[in-house]
Amino acid sequence: MRALQALDQIEAFIVRYHPLYQSVMHMSLKLIQQLPSCTPPWEGPGKSIEKLTRKAIYEFDLLEDSVHIGVALSGGKDSLTLLFMLNAISGRGFQKFKITALHVSGAFSCGASIETAYIKKICQHLEIDLEILHSDQTLENLQCYSCSRERRKLIFRKAKDLGINKIAFGHHLDDHIETFMLNLVQKGQVEGNLPKVPMILYGVTIIRPLIFVEEKDIIEFSKAAEFARIMCQCPVGQNSKRKKTKDLIRSIQSEFPHVKSNLAKAGLDFGSKKALRQDLLQTVNPSQSS
Repeated sequence: MRALQALDQIEAFIVRYHPLYQSVMHMSLKLIQQLPSCTPPWEGPGKSIEKLTRKAIYEFDLLEDSVHIGVALSGGKDSLTLLFMLNAISGRGFQKFKITALHVSGAFSCGASIETAYIKKICQHLEIDLEILHSDQTLENLQCYSCSRERRKLIFRKAKDLGINKIAFGHHLDDHIETFMLNLVQKGQVEGNLPKVPMILYGVTIIRPLIFVEEKDIIEFSKAAEFARIMCQCPVGQNSKRKKTKDLIRSIQSEFPHVKSNLAKAGLDFGSKKALRQDLLQTVNPSQSS
């Protein structure tokens, strides 16, 4: 009963901010009743995604000797694909490792909003532990950057409490390219995502096993496995700088067909190393300086 009341409240908000969102809650109710058909060995894009995931893990030594991995799980296509792939890979070509999913709930979601009952059902089916955290973001102060920072802090702190020192995020190749371009044109900084980043301030390491995977393949995989979402449900997401950067890259691609592969390579060569800087660590937390 409480779940239905919560869905009614969210639906009222969605209808208020965008008429195209009206069908989302009906889809969420339907999805709660069914599980994605994601059982390896994969066919089509799933096979390619697993191959590229394994390549990233091996090439960048993402797992090292980890026995417990955290997965930032929003419930969207990217994080669910990541969860399915890591669960399939564990013990197959790599040592077996435990997975704990870390989900941040709240009034707003970065990506496709989904009822937590659906996420719980998937994790139970996969026999994966699920930790649900809560964000207090409000519409008045909602911004992509601050929202992302708050959610990451919640995930980092919970991971440390659970003894997890490595957290996998579902950032794919297109996210990597867009981050590189966005930093370049907005901040004048040549910085992209890195496959593995030790977050010294928080005592955890971010890994990105999907760094070689194109978004179009994830979309195709999620549709075939029946867990594709409709669109971003954040009220500011469709007008964000990241969305405009995605559109910019698409327009450049028509004139320069290799722009994505070239940006991807440059992003790996010049990825942001801010989290590794000891001088930044000492500035933010002087008590730890030697």
